[in-house]
Amino acid sequence: MTEQHAHRFERGTDGPKVIVVGVDGSASSLRAAAYAGGLARRQHALLAVVYVQPVLAAGAALGAPVAETTDEIAEGLVAQIREATERVRGIFDVRWEFHTFRGDPYGGLVKAADELTADAVVVGASEQAGHRIVGSVAVRLVKAGRWPVTVVP
Repeated sequence: MTEQHAHRFERGTDGPKVIVVGVDGSASSLRAAAYAGGLARRQHALLAVVYVQPVLAAGAALGAPVAETTDEIAEGLVAQIREATERVRGIFDVRWEFHTFRGDPYGGLVKAADELTADAVVVGASEQAGHRIVGSVAVRLVKAGRWPVTVVP
């Protein structure tokens, strides 16, 4: 059995079991989380919400409290997600986990998808103009070709 065929769907269990969604607090990432939550609910999949904490060596060298700030962002995102799930409890039940990885957004999401054995990855479209030229995280994930990737506008 080749490595490509090692992951096979079983009859009656087709569909994603783990859906990874990248969140960073931006409007597009929160729309992606909402979309992924609906997908996870319909598919009875685990929603793995991933925040990639940036590693800003330059900021740390200047004495900026980078880790504290990114930890606060992660805590804020968890609070937002908990609040949203409480509002729909009993109407829409979704199994979810929150994970934090460190690094650049692309590398962090790849690591998360690998470690969490993702069957699908959902991300928000980049809102930065420069990404049209250089390539966004979403485009890089699609080009990696390792998971189905949904980009939410």
